Amino acid sequence: MIAKLYRLTVTILLSYFLAGCGTVAGWLQDDVYVMPPSELVDFPHEFEPQVLWAVDTGDGAPDEYSDLAVWIHGESVVTVDYEGTVTSFNKQSGKSVWKSKLDVPVAAGAGGGEGLIYIGTVKGTIIALDENNGVVKWQQKLTSEVLAPAKASKGIVVARTADGRMSGLSAEDGKVLWNYQRTVPLLSLRGTSAPVLKDDKVIAGYDNGKLVALSLLDGSVLWEKSVAVPRGRTELDRLVDIDADPVIVNDLIYVVAFHGRMAAIRVDTGDIVWARDMSSRTGLDVDQFNAVYVTDDEDNVWAVQDGSGDGLWRQTRLLRRKVTAPAIVANNVIVGDFEGYVHWLSRDDGRFVSRLKIADSAIRSKPVVKDDIVYVIAIDGTLTALRVQ
Repeated sequence: MIAKLYRLTVTILLSYFLAGCGTVAGWLQDDVYVMPPSELVDFPHEFEPQVLWAVDTGDGAPDEYSDLAVWIHGESVVTVDYEGTVTSFNKQSGKSVWKSKLDVPVAAGAGGGEGLIYIGTVKGTIIALDENNGVVKWQQKLTSEVLAPAKASKGIVVARTADGRMSGLSAEDGKVLWNYQRTVPLLSLRGTSAPVLKDDKVIAGYDNGKLVALSLLDGSVLWEKSVAVPRGRTELDRLVDIDADPVIVNDLIYVVAFHGRMAAIRVDTGDIVWARDMSSRTGLDVDQFNAVYVTDDEDNVWAVQDGSGDGLWRQTRLLRRKVTAPAIVANNVIVGDFEGYVHWLSRDDGRFVSRLKIADSAIRSKPVVKDDIVYVIAIDGTLTALRVQ
């Protein structure tokens, strides 16, 4: 019990520290100076984003380290707040289509697939709702807290839990079909990358720096690859979590680890096509023709050449602003920050081209882009739909 409490305490403190709050010394001593976030710089706006609509989705997230990202399917955007209120909004108008109050604590956003919406709870339950009306279809108790959205394909729901277990469930009734277990390191960042489904494979990153491909049908291991190898003298230095969701474009998986590398890996074989040193816990996005964009641990936003890993540009004016993973929209890359600002950067050279404050609280989740509309949710529950005019 003492060991469990120690790990929980260290993980919470470490998560706070690694989110941009200073050094280990600054975390332990009151008299050590901590660098403040960068002040925002003025620049000529090249366009003004259009706010299509904005809604209050509920009580938001309990803190800025919870990622209650939205799920988009068809014409709907689905949200969940930390008290388990699930709401489906029309993605064009922002009008509420249905609402379901589950009254359960939640720490991850909604997932979906196979005609259902999946909500994972802090107490380790997956709840499946009909995507058309929010009616609960089934529930399944798993082994520990669910920290990433569940996904489904081919009749199988894949869910991750905080204890390192991946489970395949029947989309029909929630019955557990298979389990895959990995040991969780003593120290890790709070959070897990969501499973990504590609054809008959499940792709997932783990806290030991490995990327694993499993069979969707039975959970057997198809391949695994080390993206990061623990190095350093202290346990803090040796953290190599893959907490950012992998991104699959065509037949390549793009992944980035904390204290590790960013790499492009073949879906079928697990072979590394290219890699470069990079440390990120937030994530990346991929232009299928040219570049990979990533936010590093210091909140620099990078563009990296796909195919070689060579740096194209780096935007350094957002240091320590707790910037989200980047998302690509039209000719721009967008990120949110801890003060509720959304920043547009040019894909050509990383210059600022526009900025808009959409909330009075932090933006934790990667913006979601669908049909050139950007959906951004802040931790106070404000959901905003934006379009570049």
